[in-house]
Amino acid sequence: MAKVKKIINDPERLVEEIIEGLVLASHGALVPVPGVNAVMRREIPEKVALLIGGGSGHEPMYTAYVGDGYADASVCGHIFAAPTPDIILEATRAIHRGRGVLYVYGNYAGDNMNFDLAAEMAADEGIPVQTVRVMDDIAIADPAERRGIGGAFFQVKIAGSACREATSLEEAHRIVTKAQQAVRTLGVAVSAGSLPETGELTFEIGDDEIEIGMGAHGERGIERRKLMPADPLVEEMMRRLQEDRPLQRGDRVALLLNDLGATTMMELLIVNRKVRQILDEMGVGVHSTNIGPYLTCQEMAGFYISLLRLDDELQRHLDSPARSLGYNQV
Repeated sequence: MAKVKKIINDPERLVEEIIEGLVLASHGALVPVPGVNAVMRREIPEKVALLIGGGSGHEPMYTAYVGDGYADASVCGHIFAAPTPDIILEATRAIHRGRGVLYVYGNYAGDNMNFDLAAEMAADEGIPVQTVRVMDDIAIADPAERRGIGGAFFQVKIAGSACREATSLEEAHRIVTKAQQAVRTLGVAVSAGSLPETGELTFEIGDDEIEIGMGAHGERGIERRKLMPADPLVEEMMRRLQEDRPLQRGDRVALLLNDLGATTMMELLIVNRKVRQILDEMGVGVHSTNIGPYLTCQEMAGFYISLLRLDDELQRHLDSPARSLGYNQV
């Protein structure tokens, strides 16, 4: 099997060069956290601090969602690998402004272990830390085991606003936990991404196949099927989302259609057309729509449908102004 071509330098310095490029693109708004693979805001006010992060290779998630109204720092593991506890702890120290630090990251074993270790070390230094994991992937039956995928965008956006406005770490934690429980995501993959260091594909799938529920790194999904037209595929995905967390007539949602790296805007707009038809028939209002690459897996072809059920509080935080290289909310 042919390898995927990549325009990179030394594979061992991928993460460092990603951070350097991001910092330069920010024109002074971001700086590296000294000595570790992490990026932070140059100026952080006295507030509850927000730390996000995970494995690199999913850009713009999480590195590009650092800025006013978003996270105060992002810690960067190697490609598809969790950041180590020392990186997380150093970033925690760098952004703490006396009101505690909220961790938001995807629910994966390595991330859970390393962030938890860092939180314990921070607590030993007198830095209070609370955690809200992203757990939106309905392809996993057990809610406690669900992976964090496209819904991370909504959770990070709301967390940024909550941490800016909350009077306490506990209040920010409550709001972001509400967002965690209100978002559901299902994905589909039609072709694999790759490991940048080697060019090797992360999984194999037939030219005439799709996998419903595949994870962000190529983890096994719900089932593999023959390739089908957009409308029946969306109907199947929306049916599963509705079965997991039923929406009621009169509900309102935020909608995210996430490109995993190689899906065109043309395809996503066709998907959006069918999603909206289904939601309209259900009597569910769509408050906002985001379409594009928010969490990618290199050149994987496929997409996520994420639905965030809104109340007034979540909608206010979702709509609050924010500025980052990954996404701006005016």
